[in-house]
Amino acid sequence: MPLSQLTLRPAALSDADACRTLSAAVGWPHRREDWEFALSLGRGFVVGSATEMVGVGLWWGFGATHASLGSIIVAPGWQGRGVGKLLVDRLIAATDGRTLGLVATPQGEALYARYGFVAIDEVRQHQGDWPELPAPVIGPNESMRPAAAADLPVLAGLDREATGLPRAPVLEGLLSRGHAVLLERDGAPSGFGFLRRHGRGWLIGPVAAVDDAAACNLIAALLAGRRGDFVRIDVPARSGLGAWLGERGLPLVASAVEMARGAAPVVPGPAHRFALVSQAIG
Repeated sequence: MPLSQLTLRPAALSDADACRTLSAAVGWPHRREDWEFALSLGRGFVVGSATEMVGVGLWWGFGATHASLGSIIVAPGWQGRGVGKLLVDRLIAATDGRTLGLVATPQGEALYARYGFVAIDEVRQHQGDWPELPAPVIGPNESMRPAAAADLPVLAGLDREATGLPRAPVLEGLLSRGHAVLLERDGAPSGFGFLRRHGRGWLIGPVAAVDDAAACNLIAALLAGRRGDFVRIDVPARSGLGAWLGERGLPLVASAVEMARGAAPVVPGPAHRFALVSQAIG
């Protein structure tokens, strides 16, 4: 079937099953629930015929000036036939001039470079069966507790310090699907971390914190009682957590390239990004 006989249309929540089938065909472990989460927060397009989906691509807007592209998949039998280019063209047009971010596989980096994306960092995927960690070492001026819906403004503020982006809707969605912890020092918010079901087991992210010690304590707290469970975390190379994760049973299994097209957001700090929501959302 030629490309001209395929239909491109907006993605819908009802596409979750077909997206799961498509992602499984390229080796992704995503569940239907993972696709429902991505589709519920974002927008995008699917390409296919009356009987088969052969491509999908999504985007998530963060205010009027920034967005991320992700979950761009082309069925193995259709790769190299223009489906990926069609999706990227439509996604860029739909984002209405926003600065765009994405995480590219080594194979996809050249395609995105042709659209003006440039490499800005490396994303490192760590995963494995997590051993039981010692309890977090909480200082006398620190406290850690589960985060609740009422904490959303605090979480969104820390996240914006770390990313420069308004991502409250993403965090709200995560609160309804997983578990979060909030760290305070001297009564001031100093970091948070999320844990949720995803793919083969559990996914940590996002994690934002004022320093490495806070980030490590948050991760240890999230994984309390998860001994032997399969866990994945995607960290920016600049976070510096790679060695710590590897020493504690989560080896590096893959790397990807973080890319941007346009002016990067201003990251005010003092919080830093230590783990992504996902490679798709950033």
